[in-house]
Amino acid sequence: MEEQTEMVGRAFVDHYYNLFDNDRSSIGTLYQPSSMLTFESQKLQGSENISAKLNALPFGQCRHAISTIDSQPSSFAGGIIVFVSGSIQLLGEDHPLRFSQMFHLIPTVEGSFFVQNDIFRLNYG
Repeated sequence: MEEQTEMVGRAFVDHYYNLFDNDRSSIGTLYQPSSMLTFESQKLQGSENISAKLNALPFGQCRHAISTIDSQPSSFAGGIIVFVSGSIQLLGEDHPLRFSQMFHLIPTVEGSFFVQNDIFRLNYG
């Protein structure tokens, strides 16, 4: 069970940041109307609002470099908590920005997962 949780967490992280870096306009498909995002203390609900926020960020191209991925089963049947740390390199910037992000993944009837909760923070200092 633990190995599968780790495998799903890693696969999700690879998929999420690949979409974010290369096809951000389609990232809303990972969320549902009940989904919630806290982005640097701003709270948003629903796939449309979350997608609008992520697509309106004041930078275009970026590259995520993932340092750690920790996954645990959640109390929701089949759910997975994923905690990520890493850095974002923005195009034209010399220094990457360190970040932490937490996802709560919920299984769908189709056999995949959606993001119920997403918390993102830049790490300063």
